Amino acid sequence: MQALKQVADWPVRNAAAAVLARAQDGSVRRVGEIGDPAARFPLASVSKPVSAYAALVALEEGAFALDDPAGPPGSTVAHLLAHASGLAFSEPGVLARPGTRRIYSNTGFEELGRALEAATGIGFAEYLAEAVLAPLGMTSSALESSPAYGVSSTLDDMAAFAAELLRPTLLAPETFTAATTVAFRGLDGVLPGFGMQRPNDWGLGFELRGRKTPHWTGSANSPATFGHFGRSGTFLWVDPAAGAACVCLTDRDFGSWAAEAWPPLSDAVLAELPPR
Repeated sequence: MQALKQVADWPVRNAAAAVLARAQDGSVRRVGEIGDPAARFPLASVSKPVSAYAALVALEEGAFALDDPAGPPGSTVAHLLAHASGLAFSEPGVLARPGTRRIYSNTGFEELGRALEAATGIGFAEYLAEAVLAPLGMTSSALESSPAYGVSSTLDDMAAFAAELLRPTLLAPETFTAATTVAFRGLDGVLPGFGMQRPNDWGLGFELRGRKTPHWTGSANSPATFGHFGRSGTFLWVDPAAGAACVCLTDRDFGSWAAEAWPPLSDAVLAELPPR
């Protein structure tokens, strides 16, 4: 895929990227790749959708429910997944009543991890490995610290996760749909690195593109696009309308370089996709 040649010009030491596409028969294949597929990178906040997937598996197993209390008073598992609990970004303080603002919160995902551990009696890293990483063959990935930002992975492994998001096997269709559509509709909030968004739509662990501007995906990405980006210069998006996903891993922290480089790459990828 010619579009991925842009990655070679990015101001980073190391990068790896892949594009996946879903065919009409439902099969998913990698249609482009650049970089070392086995090199490990810290995912930073791209850890959140991976961690959220473990929580969603736990929901289906009956360990807890979306409306179970978790986090600050009045908050639930769903609030934590959707950054609607009112918890501050990186400390235990509460900044708003649950369900009233979209406050992006690492603390909320750490509370989610504790809720899962309390419900299952299993450490979050172990549960993630057993429920998500092993079934998807993500043998080079591991949670090394916080569920919010502590997963390290490779391009091969994240391509496997992207393939799962294009054709879910671990979740029931209704659970996956709930995770990738708006939770607590109409909430405003700051999208880190891109300012206030009205609304700042989010699913259950996945950021939703909607009509946000500016945004880290491309102008050609459909409003249904979901995914996440990370402070370590990583991103993953899935565009259901295009039947495609893009994963990029780098070793340079997010900054103006990424905000400038990522949208044109996404547009070029979408323009080059083979007919479905």
